[in-house]
Amino acid sequence: MSNTILVTGASGHLGRAVITHLLESQGVEPSRIIAGTRDPQKLADLAAKGVTARHIDFDDAASLENGFAGVGTVLVISTDALDGAGTRLRQHKAAIAAAAKSGVGRIAYTSLPKAESSHVSFAPDHHQSEEAVKATGLPHLIFRNSWYQENLQMSLPQAAASGQWFTSAGNGRTAFVARDDIAAAIAAALANPPEGSVTYTLTGDEAFTNAEIAALASDVIGKPITVVDVSDEQLAGGMKASGVPEPVIPTLVSFDVATREGDLGAITTDVERLSGRKPQALRDFLAANKAALAG
Repeated sequence: MSNTILVTGASGHLGRAVITHLLESQGVEPSRIIAGTRDPQKLADLAAKGVTARHIDFDDAASLENGFAGVGTVLVISTDALDGAGTRLRQHKAAIAAAAKSGVGRIAYTSLPKAESSHVSFAPDHHQSEEAVKATGLPHLIFRNSWYQENLQMSLPQAAASGQWFTSAGNGRTAFVARDDIAAAIAAALANPPEGSVTYTLTGDEAFTNAEIAALASDVIGKPITVVDVSDEQLAGGMKASGVPEPVIPTLVSFDVATREGDLGAITTDVERLSGRKPQALRDFLAANKAALAG
């Protein structure tokens, strides 16, 4: 089997971070790395280091079949096509099928915790994508990534500005983890793959309720944030009133439902076991991003 590693979505935050860790943390030779993207020109800096930039478009069957040819391991990074029309799952299945048809030796895929039962609205896309990977019969690595610490940048600035954080998550907990810690763990597994097939759940080493996060953020930012518990319906109504696009609201509410139901609270040691480093503490993330989070 070829020892090359192809990372799709290489111009995105996670894909680029995985490639950076392959090069810098794992010492993988640039000639072994293929960066897949719809626009290879965006990866000129990686190409200058010896990484192959290759046109990969999940909506272009020819680019998939040609792009995956001769590759040892393909990391399929899940897309952000959340249009409610099944586009995301179709894209994933197309990439997975093309990888198998092209003769790759191993498929890796980025998913989310408890994909088979999670209340997150797009969890079925991930579960069916995982099943598609398994159905190829190839050795596979599935990375079930917990919520990024960076996701808090969507809610905390507004909460800090108003002093109130409206949530229906109740006492549910989230094991937030830095995107870079996830990337480091994925790169380690790609560079030193285990025998056979493995599913990892990549989380932080602590799980917090929203009230605990608000208290931490209040202390770090220096602004009081009070959690206001509401129902799912009230949360959706508040989002609509504040101008959130209606098609997006059910997905955003599902995040709180999933938190409340315990879908995002599991803690594992997979990040440290793979990358050799402890995941970044939530307080450290808040401190490093204090200015942006303060609103």
